[in-house]
Amino acid sequence: MSDTATPAGFDPATLGDMLRVAGSAHFERWQDQIKRTGGCSDPIHLTGWSITKDKTTGQTLRHYSTDTEPGGRLRIACGNRRASRCPACAWTYAGDTFHLIRAGLAGDKKHDIPASVRNRPRVFTTLTAPSFGPVHNRPSHGICRCGTQHADNDPMLGTPLDPAAYDYAGAVLFNNHAGELWHRFINRLRREIAAQVGITQKALKETARLSYGKVAEFQKRGAIHFHAVIRIDGPDGPDTPPPAWATTELLTHGIRLAAAHAYTTVTVPPNKEAGFPNGWTLCWGRQLDVRPIKAFDDGGDITEQAVASYVAKYATKAAETTGTVDRRIGNREAATLLGLPDHSRRLIEACFDLAPAYPERRLIAWAHMLGFRGHFSTKSRRYSTTLGALRQIRADYRAAQEREALGLDGHEPDTVLVLASWQYAGHGHTPGESALAASMARDLQLNRETAREALQDQLAPEGAHQ
Repeated sequence: MSDTATPAGFDPATLGDMLRVAGSAHFERWQDQIKRTGGCSDPIHLTGWSITKDKTTGQTLRHYSTDTEPGGRLRIACGNRRASRCPACAWTYAGDTFHLIRAGLAGDKKHDIPASVRNRPRVFTTLTAPSFGPVHNRPSHGICRCGTQHADNDPMLGTPLDPAAYDYAGAVLFNNHAGELWHRFINRLRREIAAQVGITQKALKETARLSYGKVAEFQKRGAIHFHAVIRIDGPDGPDTPPPAWATTELLTHGIRLAAAHAYTTVTVPPNKEAGFPNGWTLCWGRQLDVRPIKAFDDGGDITEQAVASYVAKYATKAAETTGTVDRRIGNREAATLLGLPDHSRRLIEACFDLAPAYPERRLIAWAHMLGFRGHFSTKSRRYSTTLGALRQIRADYRAAQEREALGLDGHEPDTVLVLASWQYAGHGHTPGESALAASMARDLQLNRETAREALQDQLAPEGAHQ
């Protein structure tokens, strides 16, 4: 068959399909396609052709057509960031996010980010949602309000003690407005920093800049919160040093003031006709964590590596971690038909109940996300590199590999003309293909993790393992 192990425990139809795929004349080429996608679980299928010509002579250097591919199709990675949809592509996205966050903490020569960012005031901040009613939890003393000591994996965790009294509408509206709350917080933080120093906001803009990278995470109760790296730079970003007054202590104090300020709220107006006579005033929760970031592990504050890994981990997750689904829900009854947990179902139903009163919030479209409509990972313009730049580096590397394999490495890219025509032809795998691709993805991930651990050992500071 091949060096790919056949997973056990599949039904006869899937096993039969696996044997069909493995026994086909194009199996090795199919394997090569799947390896190039990283083991993608839902690849995009393309049909078409491309012709590569020498611009100067007009000579055809290469002609490619999907007619020679397995099934007449070329398979490319879906690129979905969600681990629930495609673990392989999510692994790549998490890796890109890790490099993006770490570049803003440790510098990166490839992207012209100086290593001096390590000396800037910088903290790791977690902003949480307020309470919408008591929930089952694991407090420091170990006993929940319900009188039970819950296990870490208890499905009751995060669910209301009294569902009838829980503010489900407030919870989904908070999720829905979380992005706006973040922008208000950052704007207020600039004001608080200027006030502490005794300068105007205009003067602050001329002497310093706030840079950040953040990721959203759903708590078990279904409320969104944000983890963010916040850094003070000079006026032109990481290329310029911050003023002498910029300290970690000043940044920390400013964050606490900004998060608690009355300006950092969003008001949802009442709608008496729809049955919401009071409206809501949405703000951050009282739980606020602000910790300095250290370059290396000194047994105290969190490190660059830990922060980048933490942010990357949550960049590939969404509301499905709370028990909901990762696809849009067409109607209110679907939450019941899908057999979702009671708490998740009530949050989704709240989105449908609120939608007629607040149509501009598009709550039905984001019901599967419990109302949240923002990006899961974002950054300020000058924090570090971009995901697009990281993807371009990977694309350029693969293009160079392709030119070498085809014997075109002697031609400069700007001397080559590529004509192409591509059409979408579907996506996904047959059951047998899916099982084989999943096995290949596991092998590829194991190889990547082994290589990453070896690299981390090489980069670790002297004495770190003693």
